[in-house]
Amino acid sequence: MNNWKIFSNGLFKENPIFVLLLGMCPTLGVTTSAINGLGMGLATTFALLLSNAVISLASHLIPDKIRIPGYIVIIATAVTILDVGMAAYLPSLHAALGIFIPLIVVNCIVLGRAEAFASKNKPLLSLLDGLGMGLGFTLALTLLGSIREILGSGKLFNVALYDENLGILIFVLPPGAFIALGYLIAIINKIKKTL
Repeated sequence: MNNWKIFSNGLFKENPIFVLLLGMCPTLGVTTSAINGLGMGLATTFALLLSNAVISLASHLIPDKIRIPGYIVIIATAVTILDVGMAAYLPSLHAALGIFIPLIVVNCIVLGRAEAFASKNKPLLSLLDGLGMGLGFTLALTLLGSIREILGSGKLFNVALYDENLGILIFVLPPGAFIALGYLIAIINKIKKTL
């Protein structure tokens, strides 16, 4: 398997949100705006990169009986570094994402890539896999957040595009996440069928 295929799998063929339908909790919970989607996606990408690299390096040291708890400890360490760093340097984004940052520890995308890929491959390939999956997740969250922000509040990345009073309130509320995601998945599936 070549490096481009490993990297691009997460972006297109195995996109965590649009294809695998993984990580729905942060997808639906934080995408009220494009900046929140981008921030959550990049935070998860950081956790994927760091945990994939460490798990790839340490997989032969972790006994099979405790591999999942071992992976969770490694992922929790990466997320703790991320959480402390975001609190120090990006406090407003940290506050907006709230509980979803610590929940990256149990995000099935991160643990799934640790088990399915990083534990069986070399560090460079594991980094490429983590980067591809993380950027695919980031792309999906940012796209969903952008759509919800534009339709719900008339803004994009907090820049007004039209009068806020013309926005459709449901798109900034939780049901709007389900509606927007459902339409996005349908559109992507339609596009995939035509290719």
